[in-house]
Amino acid sequence: MVAMLPLSKSIPLSRQESVMRIRGITKSFGQAPNSVEVLHGIDLDIRRGELCLLMGPSGSGKTTLLTIMGLLLRPCGGEIQLCGRDVTSCSEASLPPIRRQNVAFIFQAFNLLSALTAAENVQVGLELQGVRGRRAASLSLELLDRVGLADRADHLPAEMSGGEKQRVGVARALGSPAPLILADEPTGNLDGATSETIIRLLRRLAKEDDRAVVVVTHDGRLLPYADHVIKMEDGRIKESGKTHHD
Repeated sequence: MVAMLPLSKSIPLSRQESVMRIRGITKSFGQAPNSVEVLHGIDLDIRRGELCLLMGPSGSGKTTLLTIMGLLLRPCGGEIQLCGRDVTSCSEASLPPIRRQNVAFIFQAFNLLSALTAAENVQVGLELQGVRGRRAASLSLELLDRVGLADRADHLPAEMSGGEKQRVGVARALGSPAPLILADEPTGNLDGATSETIIRLLRRLAKEDDRAVVVVTHDGRLLPYADHVIKMEDGRIKESGKTHHD
């Protein structure tokens, strides 16, 4: 059984505990006077070993926030620290290697290469990390085994179910050294049983690999697996609370 502890505006965490520390983040789209502000002074700490759910209605700003956390979109104001380093004003040229080493993504649409097998899709990710040849091929099979897909290693995405494709995405994240894993609606197209399989894998990723895992979701069925729940509304964090597992 999982119960929510009392929710508050923010959870104070020490800098040493935080993989990502966000302070005062704002984001607007468009040009004044017609610009639209979608994030209003977001403060947030994301820690290793925790599965964090980022929830809220469509248009609440959660996907924009996740994209900023992934260093794919620059905020208009505020500060972002990643693993103790201020990355707010890093040059565009310096961001790709920072992302590659520190952030891994899991997508609702899977983002697998259709012409490659499950093992080859995982291997591509490993090669981007500098793992080559037989070592990459062997490790890709080990990672697929961790997510229960050893018997599907030679199958193309078109031959796999949605849940299997998402598990390939989780295996790819496992192969990254990144301490921060960002998942955008990873169960959005999946049935209940398959969604449970995926969220259990993500929780294991946080606990066994000591990663920080952030999941954007509308799916209330995932709440029992979360350590930290953040609820957004109109570009602001309305509630933020820890959970405890009995």
